[in-house]
Amino acid sequence: MTESKPGRWPTELRLKAGKKTLQVSFDDGLQADLPAELLRVYSPSAEVQGHGSGPKKLVLGKEDVAIRSVERVGSYAVRLVFDDGHDTGFYTWAFLDDFAQTLDEKRDSYDKEKATA
Repeated sequence: MTESKPGRWPTELRLKAGKKTLQVSFDDGLQADLPAELLRVYSPSAEVQGHGSGPKKLVLGKEDVAIRSVERVGSYAVRLVFDDGHDTGFYTWAFLDDFAQTLDEKRDSYDKEKATA
């Protein structure tokens, strides 16, 4: 996991490409297009990450998932509502920052996990 720049703040969140991409722009100029599929399978929810000390769950079959809506959670996060009904993860600014910086690694890791599942 890469170290996040302290204080990086998103300035804009925009759904693109048929709601299958979340474009995030940060105050330092970083801009990233985050695929809905990866945001869904790496959801910060307990359902995906594991309850307590439970194991992380590999979510498959989300290639066509789209983001139905983006809902602000206070001043620190958004909740993404996916068209498969998943809506329990809070995507904090730090989470989105880290996700943007490690997107290629996450994609590679997920592709390897899918191939061995």
